[in-house]
Amino acid sequence: MTLHKPAAPDAPAQPGARPPRQSRTGLTRTGARKAAAKSNRSRAREFALQALYQHQVGRNDAAAIDIFTRDLAGFHKADAAHYDALLHGCIDESAALDALILPLLDRRMEEISPIEHGVMWIGAYEFKHCLDVPWRVVLNECIELAKEFGGTDGHKYVNGVLNGLAPTLRAAEVAADRTKGMAP
Repeated sequence: MTLHKPAAPDAPAQPGARPPRQSRTGLTRTGARKAAAKSNRSRAREFALQALYQHQVGRNDAAAIDIFTRDLAGFHKADAAHYDALLHGCIDESAALDALILPLLDRRMEEISPIEHGVMWIGAYEFKHCLDVPWRVVLNECIELAKEFGGTDGHKYVNGVLNGLAPTLRAAEVAADRTKGMAP
């Protein structure tokens, strides 16, 4: 039996050699969380974002989008109740959510990508209605969504807008974090 010395990290790969096995948890090369590291609520947000994209771009009916999305691979791992709340809540309250977001934008709403727009809807909706989710968690989850599905720096824009919205919708929580030195 011959033992082979492992190649140095900078050494070229041997022809036919397998690449080193990567961890299934942690972060992808873009900085987004890998699938195995996601909670069922994170997955619900992802499916809701995809559904909201269909609503915004395709102008598809919410019921049809819901049926289609529930049939996608991996949906069984998502928090279906949270998905329902996000999809139907964001669509039903889209005008009110836009009214909250619009004053924080530095451009017209039509110039915002549908992905970032959907992420901001999710963030605003969760700030308003999902009080069991801390505001920082909402913010971080939305940044992750924008990193994974949005444009190159879309997550920075989403972060700025939702950070500006949090003190309005979660005033007590943000104030408590500020007194602890945890909020901007």
